[in-house]
Amino acid sequence: MIKPLLSVLTITSIMISCKPASEPATSEKLTYPITAKSDQVDDYFGVKVSDPYRWLENDTAEDVKKWVTEENKVTFGYLEKIPFRNKIKERLTDIFNYPKYSNPFRAGEYYFFSKNDGLQNQSVIYYQKGLDGKPEVFLDPNTMSSDGTAAVSLLGFSKDKKYVAYAINQSGSDWQTIYVMEVATKKLMSDKLEWVKFSGASWKNNGFYYARYDAPPKGKEFSQKNEYHKIYYHRLGDTQDKDVLVYENKDKPLRYYGASVTEDERFLIIYVSEGTDGTEMYYKDLQSNQKDFGLLFAGFQDNYSVINNIGDKLLVQTDAGAPNQRVILVDPKNPKKENWKDVIPEKPELLESAATGGGKLFVSYLKDVTTHVYQYSLEGNLEHEIALPALGTAFGFSGDKEDALIFYTFTSFTYPPTIYKYDIASGKSDIWQKSDVKFNPEEYETKQVFYNSKDGTKVPMFLVYKKGIKLDGNNPTLLYGYGGFNISLTPSFSTSRLILLENGGIFVMANIRGGGEYGEKWHNEGKLLKKQNVFDDFIAAAEYLIKEKYTSSSKLAIQGGSNGGLLVGACMLQRPDLYRVAFPAVGVMDMLRYHKFTVGWGWAVEYGSSDSLENFKNLYAYSPLHNIKEGVEYPATMVTTADHDDRVVPAHSFKFIATLQERYKGNRPQVIRIDVKAGHGAGKPTSKIIEEQADIWSFMFYNMGINPIYK
Repeated sequence: MIKPLLSVLTITSIMISCKPASEPATSEKLTYPITAKSDQVDDYFGVKVSDPYRWLENDTAEDVKKWVTEENKVTFGYLEKIPFRNKIKERLTDIFNYPKYSNPFRAGEYYFFSKNDGLQNQSVIYYQKGLDGKPEVFLDPNTMSSDGTAAVSLLGFSKDKKYVAYAINQSGSDWQTIYVMEVATKKLMSDKLEWVKFSGASWKNNGFYYARYDAPPKGKEFSQKNEYHKIYYHRLGDTQDKDVLVYENKDKPLRYYGASVTEDERFLIIYVSEGTDGTEMYYKDLQSNQKDFGLLFAGFQDNYSVINNIGDKLLVQTDAGAPNQRVILVDPKNPKKENWKDVIPEKPELLESAATGGGKLFVSYLKDVTTHVYQYSLEGNLEHEIALPALGTAFGFSGDKEDALIFYTFTSFTYPPTIYKYDIASGKSDIWQKSDVKFNPEEYETKQVFYNSKDGTKVPMFLVYKKGIKLDGNNPTLLYGYGGFNISLTPSFSTSRLILLENGGIFVMANIRGGGEYGEKWHNEGKLLKKQNVFDDFIAAAEYLIKEKYTSSSKLAIQGGSNGGLLVGACMLQRPDLYRVAFPAVGVMDMLRYHKFTVGWGWAVEYGSSDSLENFKNLYAYSPLHNIKEGVEYPATMVTTADHDDRVVPAHSFKFIATLQERYKGNRPQVIRIDVKAGHGAGKPTSKIIEEQADIWSFMFYNMGINPIYK
């Protein structure tokens, strides 16, 4: 689901200060569109649940499109009246405008990386011969649409590195179309594969394995439940109708499948999952006469990931019998647990990732939410820790067996992403590419605190602010969280957050339960029937910030996206007195029907489904859509979503805001900002990011009575 960065700028021509707004924003009372209601009522185990805005689920219907237009008129009409909105947009445009790079990787004689010159809507994929070669454009998604909403990703190279399969996503949708290009000549081949979702391209011989769905009915492309995922083998040059069906299960429509071939093309691994947690795995030895797939690991209690193979054995990362994860060596012919060999046993810290490169094993751990990386031999002997420049987040650390160099990126709240070249033999790191953000990190500080949640659980939280800040309860503060799906929020840099920090604000990130920061135990304490722990942790974070006088309820905003949108929706309803502003983004708001759209069924392992009585009671108790009350002073709220979001369909946000506008009687704005030709977030063009972030900061400052002045 969703598995997503602060300091003063040294531009002397711009000075920023905070003053009270001339008028309180609450003096305005908005008139919202009248949203038609139906008499739709559902029966859940004898409980009658009204769903009067069910018609908003049909996102392609003309009356829904008209409703979207009318809601956007109100929202943008409100935003346009904020006097400093354009200045914030100008400021964001200025500070976004610096080159941004991805980690390079080697494919044959070429190195590939992506680069955004600064304000390009999409990053351009470059390649160069050798480390000292001249970079050339390989694929430029900015030329693939007139408005910058096409996004490109490289899916996989043939073993001889002669060909690469790549995917194009349009307008933010999860749907992909796969194409093939000859690397040396950049010649586009005839291959075109459609209705692909959640897939790579794993090559074997003259073709590759990939996953797809059957074509959905016209008009239901972005809302219909996705069923019967399948694995196909595509031979280079064939039309898609000739692709060979490799794996399916006609008895289990609600499963995801993935295919991966080991680096030496010996083993084909089939991953099976019934949701976002828990794996079943099958294998086939492609060098033998093995006809049928063999069961490697039965599902779906634990998670497994094949790192690589060592001869006829498989190197696997798993949480089976190890909530903090471990690396094991498995003989696929004798895969029972008693035959596993520990290569790297479980430790007190979370083993976040493991990968091979240059004949070594690189293992990344999280210790109190910061990254520590170690180099091991393939036999599991520790060789050394890789020295990182500070406490923060590092990622990369993978390559082919023949690689002598690999690359990784390091970042933190006040450390813009910096790419390092790592020499495997010497263990030495050198800067390959540094972000040229014009600001002084010495002006800011980051603090990690641990606070007590409702049940006494200690929860970590990061705070970032300007040095010398006064703890007088008057600092505009944004509290961000996620809390689900075993996803860890780690320190990272965000250009957008500079707007808050340079205006004397505080950015706060709470590492609440449901995430993966402390392994599977931390995750399990915030899922299914324990989901309320997640909301309690977030509420306790807000209470801590107010008690310690970092901020006050009149200067506190909360923000989260996707599962984090659910978090914000639930918390703004449970404790509306704590926050002045709420930003639920692309949230899962209808917890009784989420599993009926696109891939929502895959989240039932995280949330539970309203199809069972026990889970229905739990979901109904916190579902944001179903817990909006009349007569309550809710925070000023701006819901954000997009018309092409086929992950968390926009109906969640549509129905939530319609209900909120109906029941809320106060003066604080309750609006929805609906992006067009955009999706769940991935691949969003820079122009749309800047516009949306400018609106978020403008809405927040305006409703807190803060007036940022740019001279």
